[in-house]
Amino acid sequence: RPGRTNLMQQPLGYISKGNENKVCLLKKSLYDLKQSPRQWYLKFDSFIVSCGFIRSQLDHCVYYKHVRRGVSVYLLL
Repeated sequence: RPGRTNLMQQPLGYISKGNENKVCLLKKSLYDLKQSPRQWYLKFDSFIVSCGFIRSQLDHCVYYKHVRRGVSVYLLL
């Protein structure tokens, strides 16, 4: 779930003396986490929109951009 705090055990080899019982706070999503696909989509969407594409209101996997009069570019995800 986006906005959820994710913690993990310290990886072997990175545990320092006196900190054996501490955990790591993840700042980014990892591939195996449930929210990873959503995070990827949000990053992709932000990039495509910054390139001038408009997301379709009917299907969020369709983007379009009017390049010049009578010419449009469609991007299907």
